[in-house]
Amino acid sequence: MTSKRVLSILASFLIICGCSKDDNGGSSSSSTSFALGADISWTTKLESEGRKFYNQNGVETECTALMRQCGMNSIRLRVWVNPSDRFSSKEDVLEMALRAKANGMRLMIDFHYSDWWADPGQQVIPAAWADYDLDGLKKAVGDHTREVLQLLKDNQIDVKWVQVGNEVANGMLYHKRRDESGKATEIVDYGGYIWKNPKGYVELHNAGYEAVKAVYPDAKVIVHIDNGHDIEHVKYVLDPLRQYGGKYDIIGLSIYPGQEWQASVQNCLTNITTLATQYGHKVMICETGMDYWYENTAYDMLNYLLTNAMKNSYCLGVFYWEPEAPGEGNDAYKMGAFKDGKPTHAMDAFRIASTRK
Repeated sequence: MTSKRVLSILASFLIICGCSKDDNGGSSSSSTSFALGADISWTTKLESEGRKFYNQNGVETECTALMRQCGMNSIRLRVWVNPSDRFSSKEDVLEMALRAKANGMRLMIDFHYSDWWADPGQQVIPAAWADYDLDGLKKAVGDHTREVLQLLKDNQIDVKWVQVGNEVANGMLYHKRRDESGKATEIVDYGGYIWKNPKGYVELHNAGYEAVKAVYPDAKVIVHIDNGHDIEHVKYVLDPLRQYGGKYDIIGLSIYPGQEWQASVQNCLTNITTLATQYGHKVMICETGMDYWYENTAYDMLNYLLTNAMKNSYCLGVFYWEPEAPGEGNDAYKMGAFKDGKPTHAMDAFRIASTRK
């Protein structure tokens, strides 16, 4: 605990020398301000591998404090059920949440309901839940959600937003049966595969919703869908939620445009207004990113996205996904926004956005 206290104290005083050499990038974190944020869930794993982070002046800086200096006021953290190592466990989430609190940043928790990545291509049921029927899975979702959130609450962490599922375009908590070559041959439905059983998916989602509200009544629940530029894709999830009584507060979108980003970003911005008016819920960009090699293009994209999203009364915020992830190495994530441990020019878009009223 001693090292963590020192880290928190240092974080409070490292607001000098931010993303820009000329601006410390401080930002408001009031409960009503536009969310400028990042998912930095990889931080502790990167630290365990010896990675260090630096501001543009070369001063070593803890990653959460560095995000604050880059103009961000919010942090997003993923949680897995029983990961093979400690990273993205509830204990790991608590460690990162305490750092966010020390830096005065708001918090989003992203439940994957898996032991590993959950996204449109995979929503693998946690090993401990493998034999559960739909009712058993609903109980497990509720119990797991309450357990993680109660741990945070017991440590005086305030949670503003909670994702019940991650990129749930195909639903949640189902398997894909694969042949010997690894090719998916069929869906093994446990009640959460939205195309076979939309009602089952909604019941699982609602179990998570009710658990969130039981611990944090004021937290906003997000339903998170990829391909935010494709409105019909998004509606494939929102329509069943409407039909079967799904409960949520915010529509969350991902948008990962390529180098020719203008059309997809503009479509996403247009969709924000359309979705909010048609479904009665405001929208948040929960994930975005671009290849780190093209930092100038990434800056242009982010500056345009942030500028126009902040003008839209239906949009609540924008989060970059894992900007701190290193681009170098065989297993590197190429859509971060750091080089050699330092923020690239792309991150200046958040610093500039933080200065807007």
